[in-house]
Amino acid sequence: MIALAQTPMPPQPRPEQPFPRTAGILLGLGLGGFFDGIVFHQILQWHHLLTCAGFPADSLRNLEINTLADGLFHASTYVFVLLGLVVLTRAGRRACLRWSAMLVVGSVLIGFGLFNLVEGIVDHQLLDLHHVNETVPVEQWIWWDMGFLAWGALMLVAGWQIHAIGRQRAALHRP
Repeated sequence: MIALAQTPMPPQPRPEQPFPRTAGILLGLGLGGFFDGIVFHQILQWHHLLTCAGFPADSLRNLEINTLADGLFHASTYVFVLLGLVVLTRAGRRACLRWSAMLVVGSVLIGFGLFNLVEGIVDHQLLDLHHVNETVPVEQWIWWDMGFLAWGALMLVAGWQIHAIGRQRAALHRP
């Protein structure tokens, strides 16, 4: 039998896909949690996860409980970052992505803002687990909490706007 030489098929171009916004949002959720835990819990020591939930940082035992809770909180934010990287990696393997700093920054800000809004509403207001700055008099806590929510809303809106501009610019540059 004579073997026919097979000509290799030229590689097919991968279809172009938009930047995976979900990846940026997951990364933003994780980074928002890291910022909260590292800056507010550890560096400034304004609060811990459970300081208003029956475990004020007034004893070694309560501090140990809060440190464990803070660690579990950090572990959950780490999961968001890992999930964001998984989504980003999978999207990058399947298609040609139109990378844009505006798309990345915008989607990360959306996630960071969502973190602040959800954490601020659920943990600070609904569950009363802790408040942003517990080193000030109790009657001032609400102002810090509202500032945290406003900061989150501002990041969400700014992120949405930046992402929208990035999508418009990417659409203009498509061949």
